[in-house]
Amino acid sequence: MADFEIPETHEFPVIPTVMEGVMSHSAPFLAKEQFQAPLGFPGNGELIEGWKETFLEKLGEMLGKYRSLQVFMDICVKCGACTDKCHYFLGTGDAKNMPVARQDLLRKVYRRYFTFAGKHFPKLVGAVDLTEEIIDEMYSYYHQCSECRRCSVFCPYGIDTAEVTMAARDILAHVGKGQKYSNEIIGKVHKIGNNLGLPEPALADTLEGLEEEVEEDTGVKVRYPLDEKGADILLVTPSADFFAEPHVDGLIGYGKVFHAAGVSWTVSSKASEAANFGLFIGNYENMREISLRIREAAKELGVKRIIFGECGHAWRVAYSFLNTLAGPWDFLDPNYPVPQHILDFTSDCLDRGILNIDKSENDWMTLTFHDSCNVARASRIGSYPGSQFEIPRKVIKAVCNNFHDMAPETIHDSTFCCGGGGGLLTDDLIELRIKGALPRMEALKNVIEDKGVTHMAAICAICKSQFTKVLPYYGMTMDQIVSVHQLVSSAIILEGQGDEDEAEADTEEAA
Repeated sequence: MADFEIPETHEFPVIPTVMEGVMSHSAPFLAKEQFQAPLGFPGNGELIEGWKETFLEKLGEMLGKYRSLQVFMDICVKCGACTDKCHYFLGTGDAKNMPVARQDLLRKVYRRYFTFAGKHFPKLVGAVDLTEEIIDEMYSYYHQCSECRRCSVFCPYGIDTAEVTMAARDILAHVGKGQKYSNEIIGKVHKIGNNLGLPEPALADTLEGLEEEVEEDTGVKVRYPLDEKGADILLVTPSADFFAEPHVDGLIGYGKVFHAAGVSWTVSSKASEAANFGLFIGNYENMREISLRIREAAKELGVKRIIFGECGHAWRVAYSFLNTLAGPWDFLDPNYPVPQHILDFTSDCLDRGILNIDKSENDWMTLTFHDSCNVARASRIGSYPGSQFEIPRKVIKAVCNNFHDMAPETIHDSTFCCGGGGGLLTDDLIELRIKGALPRMEALKNVIEDKGVTHMAAICAICKSQFTKVLPYYGMTMDQIVSVHQLVSSAIILEGQGDEDEAEADTEEAA
């Protein structure tokens, strides 16, 4: 299946033998001018003229703008607490995939040009000159970080490797070394409104097809509206929800919940995309431009509230930054959170008893739940601490009879990344993605063997796409990953559902 060795799973995590440079060959495709220019970046896949001066100027600008980056460059004491916390280090054994070593790729340059000791006694403080070789090394290893922030949970100083990664990627893009995958996707959002480049007619056709499918399946007319002015809710969801399994099954579930709750809602063709890859490349301007599309769509449609679908980093951007990027949201109804997660909405509906649930519809599965990094370590879903862990499990247990968590050290804020986040969900990085999935695959295999788990639910589009790809490499099947609202969709019984079948049965009996 692969031309590289698939890591062997174990009952307990095994710290790998440290190997220098074993993943140095791994790097994503470079962005050419057609993907760089629309995002405001120079270059055509090669270093620009004056790249060294531009790199140092951009680094200096960031150090002045982001106090946290300056602190992270100065305070690391090499204690080693983070070394075995990274899924990519555990899966590859490459020394530079230790978070501290990955940070030091930028920190060594910082010391050389921005500290007294580095300028005058570089060898004493591990400072190095900025060279093309250093740039190439940064491009490789800063794209071997999914910005999952697990290392920061265990760092005694709270150093956030993700922030260092984002800064480095932004600087690299400014000297001509942008990543094709992320930059191409961001360009599609700027131009059309979603990651896939789906135009309005394609969206309308997809949603119309879902209406027909749900009506055929349930006998109930459930609407999946597009660009409907005056709707109560603007649903912003990852574009994967419009076309691929298990994502689309989750979108079907959203519509059923809204229908049962009696609320009007709509998708916007202008801002149909929840995902914000501006976070992955660490570029504030592109994050803001994507977020402003949502604001404009909400105002044009006259909605009262905004609800985000199942997407991990989309929710992180929405929860942590949306007000700063595109606020204030004073034109929305102040009685609701801005924004709100779809799970928070569904949980409230369950609490109020307005959803008719038949849990037995999911009895053919035994579930576990994967805490997605950006939800687990950078947000809440409800209004209280820990709601990002409790609400998903509460909803799953409300619609399923069989649920078991994975090992405690692999869930909640200690959750392991799926291995494909942070803008790395591209086939040119498939070796890294498969090896990076090792810790999560080990935890999943253990709960399968110990508890008879058959399926794993997730609330992140990237996680679901990643697991669909990598599960077969570890002896499982791609359909073992499901959406949480896919489970809700299966269990919810809509008013009028089955009436037609019952009428037909009565007619046959009478005859």
